[in-house]
Amino acid sequence: MKKRLVVYKSLPEPLLAELRQRFDVAYFEWIDDSNRGHFAAAVRDAHGMIGANAKLDEALLASAPLLEAISTISAGIDKIDIEYLTERGIVLSNIPDAPTEATADLIFALMLSCARRVVEMAEFVKAGQWRHTVDPALYGTDVHGKTLGIVGMGRIGQAVARRARFGFGMNILYYSRSPALDAEKEFSARSLSLDEVLAHSDFVCLTVPLTAATNKLIGAREFPLMKSSAIFINASRGAIVDEAALIEALHNGTIRAAGLDVFEQEPLRADSPLLKMNNVVALPHIGSATHETRYAMAQRAVENIIAALDGKPQSVANPAVLKQRAAPRQ
Repeated sequence: MKKRLVVYKSLPEPLLAELRQRFDVAYFEWIDDSNRGHFAAAVRDAHGMIGANAKLDEALLASAPLLEAISTISAGIDKIDIEYLTERGIVLSNIPDAPTEATADLIFALMLSCARRVVEMAEFVKAGQWRHTVDPALYGTDVHGKTLGIVGMGRIGQAVARRARFGFGMNILYYSRSPALDAEKEFSARSLSLDEVLAHSDFVCLTVPLTAATNKLIGAREFPLMKSSAIFINASRGAIVDEAALIEALHNGTIRAAGLDVFEQEPLRADSPLLKMNNVVALPHIGSATHETRYAMAQRAVENIIAALDGKPQSVANPAVLKQRAAPRQ
């Protein structure tokens, strides 16, 4: 008898067809209030799950006694109760490297858009306001040769540093829990304290995961440490930033501008003050949203769930589970 698999995100048809050949599939293209009850019912007899963007907490997972593995179509795992999964011996697989290059591209797009006021000037032209050569009030600022401060020098941070150093001749500063010796050697990056990175950078870019330690990492204390000319970029997770403090910093001119792909609440509220600010570029969480990258992410996640339910888990985000399985029975 086939194992039961719950898919909770739309998948390309060839990948979905492969899963249906192997498993008894309950398929949900998305999860919202209209189908949350049906989703919870399907989970109860599931051996495996694959998807993204749904909160998988203990209350939901405890109702699934047969559950063996979850494969998330994302690098981030902050919406999943990983401690509970580990206690239960349930494998969680993610795809930490697949979104790297596309997300780094987007971060650089945000940097350039903010520095050169691309969105603001495009709207200026569309509104018919371009009647003569622009005056200094509409000038942007250079990116090349400036100092980039990266908070979190993991895969994405290093991909951004590579673009900055070799494409734009930027000086690289970084703050990380552990030294990134490869980045120091390859990009001449310098490791500093968080406060020092904030104080000395022309661009501040967040590339850290959301954890208890990084929740509200940047807030009312941190923004005043930055240069008044600084441009702030966040394409990691919205909760890493105190959004009210960011709004105040932008409104008061504490920092120059912000490029944001993530927010505390998503979708961003239509009445958010951020949407009324000319010095903000706001995007709808599209860091990895290219055809090529999203297909590659889905393909990797499908490979992960097949491997896990076949007893050969890979790309495991909670490796303590593997130690539990390898430990001799008492």
